[in-house]
Amino acid sequence: MDYEAVIGLEVHAHLLTRSKIFCGCSTRFGSSPNAQTCVICQGMPGVLPVLNRQAVEFAMKAAIATHCQIAPFSRFARKNYFYPDLPKNYQISQYEQPLSSGGYIEIEAGGETKRIGITRIHLEEDAGKLVHGGLLEDADSSFVDFNRCGVPLIEIVSEPDLRTSEEAKGYLAVLKAILEYLEVCDGNMEEGSLRCDANVSVRPKGSDRLGVKVEVKNLNSFRNIQRALDFEIKRQIEMLKKGEPVVQETRLFDAAEGVTLSMRTKEEAHDYRYFPEPDLVPLRIAGSWVEEIRKGMPELAQQRKARFVQEFHIPDYDAQVLTSSKPIAEYYEECVRLHPQPKLVSNWVMVELLGLLNKEGKGIEESPISPLALAEMLGLMESGVISGKIAKTVFEEMYQTKKRASEIVREKGLTQISDEGELLKLIEDVLTANPGPVAEYQAGKEKSFTFLVGQVMKASRGKANPALVNRLLQERLKSG
Repeated sequence: MDYEAVIGLEVHAHLLTRSKIFCGCSTRFGSSPNAQTCVICQGMPGVLPVLNRQAVEFAMKAAIATHCQIAPFSRFARKNYFYPDLPKNYQISQYEQPLSSGGYIEIEAGGETKRIGITRIHLEEDAGKLVHGGLLEDADSSFVDFNRCGVPLIEIVSEPDLRTSEEAKGYLAVLKAILEYLEVCDGNMEEGSLRCDANVSVRPKGSDRLGVKVEVKNLNSFRNIQRALDFEIKRQIEMLKKGEPVVQETRLFDAAEGVTLSMRTKEEAHDYRYFPEPDLVPLRIAGSWVEEIRKGMPELAQQRKARFVQEFHIPDYDAQVLTSSKPIAEYYEECVRLHPQPKLVSNWVMVELLGLLNKEGKGIEESPISPLALAEMLGLMESGVISGKIAKTVFEEMYQTKKRASEIVREKGLTQISDEGELLKLIEDVLTANPGPVAEYQAGKEKSFTFLVGQVMKASRGKANPALVNRLLQERLKSG
């Protein structure tokens, strides 16, 4: 029997407000433990939360961008559970009456566009962070950092419309790009700004009944999301084939071993005892406020992709890669402004620059080559000062040293040879040294011409102007 997976994702995204959702403490990442706390986010008795207006506006932007309906009336609730990094012993979230619901985003799957439903987007506060060992020279102890307590989150819950780990990765990539283009979340998964839990089950292909759902936590990168889902799907299918029941449970992903491990079963799951938050009035959002936010929405990734294809006449694939993140799109667009050769710029950004950055695990924001520097190098290549082959050498040197292309060309004497007299001398030497390929070419073997061009380029140490070499060599061979 063939099986298919049914996957839904719950994504938590930190909002880029400067202060927390219910108090004035900073949300800056990387401060000393417990340096950004107050009596409110520490959960002291008798204090009252005050809702951050910008957090609501950022959540509304995310809702509009994902085609959700924003509720005119929503309510905060207390989600009760005990955990060492939750000082109040409850989390302020939204439950029965969320901020927004009923949206979707579209992804590319199997060469087609697939619509993935979004059940809801709601606001909530984050908990703190446990630090295990390594502090105060006490490796056996755990410590609590409350800096993250009260940092505003949106939780984005998808419908169970995903079928493969590849689709799940694509969904998260599109969602991450939306949040980054909106500038409501930086999408940094390593720092925990974007976190993902997956609900996954399997069923016989063609069935419309859902299987037993397993929740997988601790998914902190695109690669780990795919690895965890692939393992969990395979595990559940193998159990069903053996006639063993799949147990509803929460599992953690062990990235080092590449396996999911049981955390708790359904019977041990928390009863959160939701009830309306008594310290916060219901949130009422006027239609005029929604329209104000809608009018101020920026150009999103899919809109920018369509514009790049239409305006720059680059392939759809190029536009997809170049708009996959806002910093890449802005880098590319600035390069094209400085050097108006969109396809040429696209090739160098996608293949050469992103290739080097990806090897080092860096984003384009960390690129040692600025758009101005790349445009200058492309100008040298287009004007014939350096060849395409030499340009790659210059580019790699620019990446390593941060020097300008003109400086590297001058220092290393890499200027392209375009003097016809100098090239004819090289051609004569090559023809004299290779009488066999010359005779083969004159006998009709076209491949010998390519060999002779290569020998001329080799003799010039890659500096010869390739187009000029081709023309002069053809003329010399035709002359007999």
